[in-house]
Amino acid sequence: MSEASGTRGWLAARAPVWRTLGQIAAKTRRSRNLSVEGAQELLDGYRSLARDLATARRTLGGSVVTNALEGVYGSFHALIDRPPRNSGAAVLRLLRTEAPAVMRSLSAPLLGVTALFVLSACAGWWLIATFPELVGLIASEEMVTKVEHGELWTDGLLNITPSSVLSIRIFSNNIAVSIAAVCFGIFYGLGTFYLIALNGLMLGAAFAFTHQYGMAGALFKFVVAHGTVELSVICIAGAAGLSLGESLARPKLASRLESFQQRVAQLAKLLPLLGALLIVCGLIEGYVSPDPSFPLASRLVIGACYFLVMLAALSGRLFGAGRAA
Repeated sequence: MSEASGTRGWLAARAPVWRTLGQIAAKTRRSRNLSVEGAQELLDGYRSLARDLATARRTLGGSVVTNALEGVYGSFHALIDRPPRNSGAAVLRLLRTEAPAVMRSLSAPLLGVTALFVLSACAGWWLIATFPELVGLIASEEMVTKVEHGELWTDGLLNITPSSVLSIRIFSNNIAVSIAAVCFGIFYGLGTFYLIALNGLMLGAAFAFTHQYGMAGALFKFVVAHGTVELSVICIAGAAGLSLGESLARPKLASRLESFQQRVAQLAKLLPLLGALLIVCGLIEGYVSPDPSFPLASRLVIGACYFLVMLAALSGRLFGAGRAA
């Protein structure tokens, strides 16, 4: 009887402390910055909970109180052992080393995707050059009519849509296509293969069709400023999709699921950088490409310089990779 009374007294004395510790844990989870005093309070509470949990397990067994204490103790443990929040140093490490490492791992599939895109573009050119009547498969009736009247479908875009709105639409679409190229890799790479081949086919067909009306140069002038990086990023996304498919078709770990999860975690380090590159592509395509005041020479310079920036970013050199610490 005295032991039971002692247990009740202990519970009555410690219950307010546990409620306070639960509030501390909730406050710490919401806080982005923890002071030295707050960290010390968290550690003291963790040690106190460890002692109380040991006592509860010994005297109360698997009771409701013990289970509740284990939950609070687990939350404190997670808070103390959690990795640091994203910081400037972590982002810089991602850009300098982690994303470039993923990029290097995509070298082989990137060669294959690039070859597929080029061959598909050549096939699209041959198809429309040989059978011009099939242009309706890749172009709308309005686009065909404009080209037949000596205009590109891109002419006068800025008279219809402001550059800001146009840019948002463009880079949103490009990001969606790139994400699709990666995600379609879950079909053992076949979905990615189809998407890349389709985009190459449509590009080659578009140039073949405009060439028949002497407007391929105008189309080149429109795409050259943004297209070098835009198409490169889409091919990189396709390489990521093939890599994802390979993790399922030829898993390197114990199971397909584990291999797939590992590859997804790796590719996730590269995708934000690709998205950022596509956003700038959208800005160029919204503000520069449809503006007739930009001569071809300036568009070539913009396209070449941005391509070099992309290479520097994907290798980590743009963010200081390789510099002495």
